Amino acid sequence: MGAVVVLEGRVVGRGHNCPIARNDPTAHAEMLALREAAQTIGNYRLDGATLYATLEPCVMCAGALVNARVARLVFGARDLRFGGVRSKFRLADADVLNHRLEIFEGVLGAECAEILERFFRSRR
Repeated sequence: MGAVVVLEGRVVGRGHNCPIARNDPTAHAEMLALREAAQTIGNYRLDGATLYATLEPCVMCAGALVNARVARLVFGARDLRFGGVRSKFRLADADVLNHRLEIFEGVLGAECAEILERFFRSRR
């Protein structure tokens, strides 16, 4: 899985899943992209930013998107097992939170799903 953060037309953060390689359960693509973006701009608040991801973020990553005040989330494929934005929970645009993201799902969804399937097939 991969993610990028774009702010004012510029990629300010990138990430790909590597919790096993880093021995870090939080090393999801979105988390790494958010960390890099915050370092790049010198602020944990990513007002006006858009995060693009191949897969629907989990609950942890959705919470981080809310805390970072990301404006928009664009993702390809739903995560039917762990999705924190649409599939299992609706965390990123819940009315009870102090910030809500604009969410666009299914963008190149079939292509993203195929990339993910190919990746996991190659790992088996």
